[in-house]
Amino acid sequence: MPEQGDTRLIQGRYRLLDLIGRGGMGEVWRARDESLGRRVAVKCLKPMGPQHDASFTRVLRERFRREARVAAALQHRGVTVVHDFGESDGVLYLVMELLEGRNLSQLLEDNKAHPLPVPDIVDITEQVAHALAYTHDQGIVHRDLKPANIMRLKDGTVKICDFGIARLGADIGFTSRLTGTGIAMGTPHYMSPEQIGGQQVDHRSDLYSLGCVLYEIATGAPPFDLDDAWAVLVGHRDTAPEPPRTHRAELPEFFERLVLDLLAKSPDERPGDARDLVRRVTEGRGVSLPAPGIPAQPHPATLRTAQPGAKEPRLPSWTRGMTTGHKASGASAALRTTPPDASAGLTGEWIPRGDTRGEPVVREPERPTPSPELLAVLAGRHNAGLSLGRLGRWEEAGEVHRAVAAEREHALGPDHPDTLASRYEVGFTLSRTGRAADALREYTRVAEGRERALGADHPETLAARQEVAYVLGQLGRHFEAHQVYLAVLASRERNPRLGPDHPDTLRCRHNLAFNLSRLGRLEDSFRMAREVAAARARVLGPEHPDTLVTRYEVAYALGQLGRWNEALQTYREVAEARRTALGADHPDTLAARYEVGISLGRLGRSAEALTLYRDLVEDRTRVHGSDHPETLRARHGLGVNLGRMGRWEEALDEARDVCAIRERVLGPEHPDTLVSRREVAVGLGWLGRWSDALIEYRRVAAARERVLGADHPDALASRNDEAHCLEQLGRGAEAVELYRRVAALRQQRGTR
Repeated sequence: MPEQGDTRLIQGRYRLLDLIGRGGMGEVWRARDESLGRRVAVKCLKPMGPQHDASFTRVLRERFRREARVAAALQHRGVTVVHDFGESDGVLYLVMELLEGRNLSQLLEDNKAHPLPVPDIVDITEQVAHALAYTHDQGIVHRDLKPANIMRLKDGTVKICDFGIARLGADIGFTSRLTGTGIAMGTPHYMSPEQIGGQQVDHRSDLYSLGCVLYEIATGAPPFDLDDAWAVLVGHRDTAPEPPRTHRAELPEFFERLVLDLLAKSPDERPGDARDLVRRVTEGRGVSLPAPGIPAQPHPATLRTAQPGAKEPRLPSWTRGMTTGHKASGASAALRTTPPDASAGLTGEWIPRGDTRGEPVVREPERPTPSPELLAVLAGRHNAGLSLGRLGRWEEAGEVHRAVAAEREHALGPDHPDTLASRYEVGFTLSRTGRAADALREYTRVAEGRERALGADHPETLAARQEVAYVLGQLGRHFEAHQVYLAVLASRERNPRLGPDHPDTLRCRHNLAFNLSRLGRLEDSFRMAREVAAARARVLGPEHPDTLVTRYEVAYALGQLGRWNEALQTYREVAEARRTALGADHPDTLAARYEVGISLGRLGRSAEALTLYRDLVEDRTRVHGSDHPETLRARHGLGVNLGRMGRWEEALDEARDVCAIRERVLGPEHPDTLVSRREVAVGLGWLGRWSDALIEYRRVAAARERVLGADHPDALASRNDEAHCLEQLGRGAEAVELYRRVAALRQQRGTR
């Protein structure tokens, strides 16, 4: 991410000036659009570097692309305008209108949590209702409406911001969950009962959230202002809100009835749509306000409480242990709710393990027994950190886990399993955010603590040591990673509770096979991957995703060994199995089909590869869009095979088109953009246009040297391309000098 005061350009157009906000997935900068000479806001998401696995990157890019397209399609006075979006140097960005004003959280904060003036409240209600009527007509539900997402500008205009978690209703059928995660969206103080229950939601859920927002700006507190998250959720589900005028008598009666209607437990009992709100506010403006102190008639909603003795409906499992989230207080981001399988319950009574070597155990001083309430709060916060990680908000997750780890260490001791569980998650977030060296220190600390407390061969100790090996690989220390993997594997295999066929043991062997290929031991990597694939097929089933991942690794090793016929067959089998198990449009299925095309090309079967890539481009465009990186990768493969068939004019046109889109979407120095630019140079050379080719080869070489360093293999390969081009132009002396320089750099690199 850019540093404060950085004035670098994004895509040669947007100059970042100063940081104006930081949220869960990135930062917002005040910027200048150099092309149009206007001030804008640029939202930069956290970088997607090589530390992220391909699956995570695909999900994040797709979520961003969907968010940007949905937001850019909205054109209304009451909705933030999105001008542009793209990717630059691995950072996804969204260009929006620059808003000068304060959000409702900040207005309440400025007012020392006192409610806003009545005329302002009525005006805000009417403007937000107009904006929601428009967005709901477009089939879009916000799903996280709260004071921090509603901005009041200096001229009085009110705008709804951050449709980052909005989804087209037709896309997911107005369900309350993110596709594939099962995590309900929203902030507890502003969530509708159906959203809390994980049921279907539609535009009426936004209306409920608006009711919570209006209640808060009118009274100074949300309708269920409780510190315990469980009580907040139960309040939304079962408890009737107190009428706003019991807190503030000068509120108009029509406004109170409107808010209570919005807060109805059943969606069917709320106003039908936002246009009805506009009508009611317009009519209500003409009604005189009641005198202060006159009690309002009870609203029917206040009588709808749970009947004594009635069976209490259960809240979903993901709500247990969740944090309360943030009420209106500045622009802080709210913690999300916990997914069903992210529980991190207390370990119960913990007794330090004795030393098996007969040496005395040094016990730390006795600590006061922490209260169950404190332990429950810490467990809930731990789970909230896990939820943040599942949403890809790794920096926030890391902050939560570090804080919980410190408090658990103080309350329970440094080697208590709960303390070490939090430190393990700290290591995981560090690994995910590219801080492999810091992750290594954290995982090492956890492994040592678990070995002291649980024993060297305990599964949790082995899990921490396996992560140590993984981050060693991230750091390029593959030999050390190899040694750790071997030791962990030996412990897993001799443990009677695990054994050689346990899924965790097989995962370790898969990682070891992967690491062997990075050590250049391709035959060993192939043999181990094949054994793991067979074992996983036997234990998990031949179409289990883990089995197919390992078979994919087998195919990769076969290709590295030059055994392309076998690689082709294996990739085809993986693609077909994934199609059956996951569906034809699943990203993993499409990825396997791409590798089938690579294998066909390597075997000289370019006509077949060309047909495959044309179909793949069509499918990728339909599923992900024409500018998606994976769509462009398939188009690149198509162009390469056009060239292999001697159709160089077509190949050059395809390479130029892909290069231009990649430069716009990914950035001019992204590795994929440079690969396309090199393909442009190749096409120019085959067409005899060597002077033009030389310009492109030099651009690629210069960019790779800037990004990777002059002695990086890719940069050296580009300089070799340049030297070859000089030869073709009859400039032999320059070519020889460049070849010598490349050879010297290679030798220098090899001696380090």
